Amino acid sequence: MSVPFIAVEGPIGVGKTSLSKEIADTLQFHLLREIVDENPFLHKFYENIEEWSFQTEMFFLCNRYKQLSDLQKEWVAEGNSIVADYHIFKNLIFSKRTLEPTEYEKYEKIFHILTENMPVPNLIIYLHASLPTLMNRIAMRGREFEKNMDPGYLQQLSDDYEEFIAHFEKEHPEIPILRVNGDELDFVHDEKDLQIILNQITVILEKGCQIR
Repeated sequence: MSVPFIAVEGPIGVGKTSLSKEIADTLQFHLLREIVDENPFLHKFYENIEEWSFQTEMFFLCNRYKQLSDLQKEWVAEGNSIVADYHIFKNLIFSKRTLEPTEYEKYEKIFHILTENMPVPNLIIYLHASLPTLMNRIAMRGREFEKNMDPGYLQQLSDDYEEFIAHFEKEHPEIPILRVNGDELDFVHDEKDLQIILNQITVILEKGCQIR
């Protein structure tokens, strides 16, 4: 079996980083964390999405490209197991929602050029939850730039994720997707819930999913 590369995905506040850290600690994987707080445009983005969306999305794309390029050289090539708290396809989900059609067309072309030869996860864990759960978790983690997040934007984002994941599953049947309901499983505060997820991951990995 090739080395596992797991990507954990889902809307803002669903617990991607928390679950990724648990997986890394338990299974002894290298943890790849997305860059969020370092984005200099993010505060402005939440104040005026229309004005600052292109700058925000380009910053995220360039930094995630650099992270995955380094991952390819330093970890994948050496056969190390990896868990990331994002999949780079999230750039398309966010940018399609926030960019104007002409901007998105340009952005999508850049995205495909940069990601053409990037390492591809062989397991995606898709976390989803209701809007009240997401809003509560966002409030609990207390990021300053998220305090005024529009619940309507977050609900739209959740709907976009559902649509994208359904499409991705049809387009890439070779990549298993493990769906986790964050309303039913509190993997942050309940050890039993966390163990359920870890057991499911182990079963999938033992089937020998292949990295590409």
